[in-house]
This record gives sequence, C-alpha cells and structure tokens, in this order.
Amino acid sequence: MWVRGAAIRPVPPYAVVDRRVLDTIEDELAENGQRTKSDLDDAFGRFENTQPALAHEAAQVLARPLDQTALALGYFLTIAVWMAFDRAFGSRLAEVTEDELRAAESALTLEEELRAAHANEPLELDDVMAIEQPGVLGFINEHLEAALEPSDSREETREVDVDDVHTVYRTVLIMTLALSHAVGTASGARPREMLA
Repeated sequence: MWVRGAAIRPVPPYAVVDRRVLDTIEDELAENGQRTKSDLDDAFGRFENTQPALAHEAAQVLARPLDQTALALGYFLTIAVWMAFDRAFGSRLAEVTEDELRAAESALTLEEELRAAHANEPLELDDVMAIEQPGVLGFINEHLEAALEPSDSREETREVDVDDVHTVYRTVLIMTLALSHAVGTASGARPREMLA
C-alpha cells in the first residue's frame, strides 16, 4: 500500500523489521544487573563504530538540555531501534552516510509539509511511517505514549516537556527511515535510488 503524493519512498519488504525483534531487545534491556550495563555499553560502542553519522546525530540531539523523560526516551529508543536493525539484518545493513541521513531528514520534512498542506487527507506522518515500518513505529509510539502518561504516584508529579519529546521522536523517525534504506537484499545489493 502506498499513499499518493507522499515524499517518503517505500521501504523494500526485505528491510521491514519484525516487531518481535524489538520486543526481544526490550526484554534484554529491561534485565537488571551489571552484565546488562556492560552489554549496553558494548552496543553503544558498536553503534558508534558501525553507524558514525547516526551516532553523531543522536549524540548532538541528546547533548541538548532536554527534559529528563525525553532524554531517557531518546537514549532508549535510539539504541533499541539501531539494535533491531542490526540484529534483523546483520551484514545486510550498510553504514548510513551523512548524505543519506540528510536525505532521510529532508524526506521527513517534506512529508510533514505535504501532510500539513493536505490536512483534509486522513493520513498523517505517523500513518505513512507506520505503513513502511509498522513494527518499529508501534514500538516507538508505545514508548512515546508511556513517557507522556501522567505519573501514577501521588507523591511525584512530573511535567514532561512535550517539545523535547517531539525532538527525540523526530530524530528516531529520521534514524528509522535512514536505516530502512540502508538494508541490502539477501545478495547484499542496495537500491540505487535511496530516498526522494
């Protein structure tokens, strides 16, 4: 299914992440203990080594003076999404270049503009991204909603900076789009035209 007038190019079927991969990673990251912290440190190191442009972009966003909830969400989603692509596709996942990252960002910006200009159409940016990567977007949106829910504790009321959460959300969407187009076929080939 493809939406007329969309700026985001379709994600090839061989590059769609299965939601079960993300659920497994979430379970692993939720485990307690020193081994998990060590595994997480190793994962961040591999992320920086294998995807330097994405890691740099994420570091730039997460270095801002963000709300603590947005910051925690950003760290978690960044590493979980990258780990899902890495685990699902392994050597078929190529390094996202700076140009490819900027192309993904431009496509997302143009999609936002198209959706704003056609506000009477039923699909929003989230819907378009969910068509392309349903498992990843479902995972991201669940954690986004949980981060924005009011605290159940009467002792602690927290205010979440919605703008900071949106900044993190948009960064993870760009990362998802860039990684989606960095996956090669089973033979390792990548499409020539990566992004619009």
